Order: sequence, then C-alpha cells, then structure tokens
Amino acid sequence: MPGNSTRRTLAVMATVVAAFSMLQSLVSPALPVIQRDLHTDPGTVTWVFTALLLSVSVSTPLLGRIGDMYGKDRTLVIGLVALALGCLLAAVAPNIGVLIAARVIQGIGGVVFPLAFGIIRDEFPAERVPATVGVVSAIIAAGGGLGIVLAGPIVETLGWRWLFWIPLGVVSASILLVRRYIPASPSRHPGRIDWLAAVLLSSWLIALLLPLSSGRSWGWTSGLTIGLFAAAAVLAAAWVTVELRSKNPLIDMRVMRLPAVWTTNLVALLFGAAMFAVYAFVPQFMQIPTVAGFGFGSSVSEAGVLMLPMLVTMAITGSLSGHLAPYFPVKLQVIIGSALSLVASLTFAGLHNHPWQVAISTAVFGIGLGLAYASMTSLIVQNVPREHTGAATGMNANIRTIGGSIGTALSSSIITGHLQPTGLPAESGFTDTFLLLSAFSAAAVLLALAIPAARRTPALVS
Repeated sequence: MPGNSTRRTLAVMATVVAAFSMLQSLVSPALPVIQRDLHTDPGTVTWVFTALLLSVSVSTPLLGRIGDMYGKDRTLVIGLVALALGCLLAAVAPNIGVLIAARVIQGIGGVVFPLAFGIIRDEFPAERVPATVGVVSAIIAAGGGLGIVLAGPIVETLGWRWLFWIPLGVVSASILLVRRYIPASPSRHPGRIDWLAAVLLSSWLIALLLPLSSGRSWGWTSGLTIGLFAAAAVLAAAWVTVELRSKNPLIDMRVMRLPAVWTTNLVALLFGAAMFAVYAFVPQFMQIPTVAGFGFGSSVSEAGVLMLPMLVTMAITGSLSGHLAPYFPVKLQVIIGSALSLVASLTFAGLHNHPWQVAISTAVFGIGLGLAYASMTSLIVQNVPREHTGAATGMNANIRTIGGSIGTALSSSIITGHLQPTGLPAESGFTDTFLLLSAFSAAAVLLALAIPAARRTPALVS
C-alpha cells in the first residue's frame, strides 16, 4: 500500500507540474496571433508572457511559506484554484490589459513547483527523494517544450482562446485529484508572513523589469529609466536586509549563502533567461513573413513542429540525467549543458537562413537544457540539509523564473528596438538577442565550473 500511495502522489504531482509548465510556454507561439487579434504592439504583447513569470517570481515564495504554515495540500489547492480562475479570465479577455491581468492571476499557480518538491520530501522515503525530484524536474522541462508544440494545432483548429479553455479543464480535474489523493501535510511550521519582504520583492522586480523592457523606447539615459534602475537596486538591497533579519523569511538567506547553492542558483538565473527567451522568440522568428528578408512565414503549427527537436532531446536527456550520474557527475552535466546552450545560441545567431538550421540549434539547446535542468535540482538536493530540500529546490525554480522574466524583458526590448519601416522586426534584433543569450550561457559555464563538489550539508543552526 505505501508503494501505491507514493505512486499515486507522484502521478498527481506530475500532472499538476506538467499542466503549469505547459501553460507557461503555451502562449508564446501564439503571441503574433494574439497581437493581431487584440490590436496591440509587439512590446505590449510580450507582457502576456513576462507578466506570468513576474507573478510566479513574487507569489511562489509567499505561498510556499503559507504552505509550510497551514499545509502544502491546502495551499496547492489554493494555487490551482487561482490558476483556474486566471485561465477563465484569459479565455474571455476582451483586450490586452485584461489578458495580462489574467496571466498575473495564473502566476499564483506557480507555487505548484516548490509545493510538489515539498510534498515529495514529506511523503517519499529519504533515499528516493533525489531521484523523484529529478523525475519531476524533467517533467517540468519537457512540459514547457510540449506547450510550444501543442500551441499550433490548438490555435489553428480552435483559436487562441482555447489555449486557456483546455488548461482550465485540466486544472479543474487536477484540483479534484489533489483533494482526493494528496495527504495532509504531516508537519507544519508555525510562524507569520513577512509581508514587508513580499512587498519589497515584488517592488524591486517590477522596478527592474519595466526599464529592461521599455528602456529602448524611453531612452536608456532618460530620467525614468535611470530612476527605476536605481530604485530596483535600493529596493533589492532593502529586501535582502529584511530577509536576513527576519525570523520568518520568505527566502532563507542562510541556505542561499551555501557555496553550492548560490553558484547553482546563479547558473539557474542565466539558464532561465536563455530558456524562456528561446520559448518566447524562436517561434516568433519562424513566423516572420518572408517579405521581411528573413524568417520562414511559418504558421503557428509549423513553428511548433520546428521546436519539436528541442522537446525530444530535452525529454530524453532530462530523463537520463540521473542514470548518467555515476559516469558523468551532476556538476559535469551542468557544465556540459551550459556549454551546449552556448553552442546553440551562437549557432542560431549565425545560421538561421533555413528551417533545418534552426531545428539543429533548438535540438542542441534541448540537450543542454535537459541535462542542466535535472542536474541543477540534484545539486541542490545533494548540498543542503535534508530539512531544507523543499525550500532550496523551490528557490532554485523561482530564481530560474526570475531569470526568465529578465531574459524575456531584455530580448523584447532588443527585438522591438530593431524595426523595419514596415513595422516588422529586423533580423539584427534577433541576432543581437541570441548573442546576448550566448553571453548568458558563457557566464553559466564559468559559474558551473565554480560549483563545489556535491556533499550533504549538516543542519543549519538558527
């Protein structure tokens, strides 16, 4: 019976995280269609993607703390209900503002990632936790790729609004499964919510992302741009100070300061920036009309098919990561994954005249992403005290999402800042974007080399 119970728990958690992971990327190939249908501009429609990531970045540590206090099972249901409401609002959104607001609400559902890791830690035998966390991490990575592939057939047969109607049904069913099969949290940790830390976290992220996405149109040296960057720095410093002094931190800085954790998290930040930028802008590149002098004029479905090599290689390497560990340690896998991301980004920047060239680039990126995604989670699990496994893996996922917010905002600013007289993007915007992603990947390689050897850290002293 215990085996059946853990298998059911894993099946439900896999369903939940796959659903949210797909929803993160599902809209990215459809952004040009949504832009035309809701009569908006490229810079604004990108916020349909960025707003979700920003919301996840803020709500995840807050609801993670609530889960520790009141029960992960209950908090998981709250997150899924918010996700369902956000899907409903997005499906009927009359304009771009309502759609962006709906995506912010959907972002509350991002708490499923750290809660899933926490529930696995609570319900599974200790010796099975690392392998199970690796499986769930691979599902999260593959789910993001699958969303890109499925978007095309859904948009072309049913319309873009069904990108939200279908997840609404899946999420509603998931709520019932969680209520039925996920046991109540065996342990809870009384405390309080540090609302000041939550406000500061959201404030510095917004102050950073706004000028990153709009600085080119405002002017990088304008008072508004410089002022917001300065405000982001001050608010971020204040947030770190509050978290260090808090008895109930949203993000435990003691864990963050462990050498293996902060180096792995910085790699995750850079990987998130590259991963979500690829999700958002490679499908857009493929859909650029050929009259622009580049692009393939692909339909949404054709763009998804060209992303399929990334999904396949990512799923295969992610699922094999744990089995490869005896021969290729997880640190080496992160290094190789980062290096392959660098190769893929440079290849796309220089070779993108034919669909097969883009397919090869995305396939190589998928190998790197699959290796690094699962391995970073394993590194965290192996290097933190057992009682901090859930919190530390949740932080790693959250930092990757913050990186995604920054990467998509920067990429959007570059691409929308290079426009042709016709209003279509210029090829140089995409080239410069992938050169930027190459720089992120190169930095990730150097940081991965600095990650200490894996070891289980003793319990931290409060």
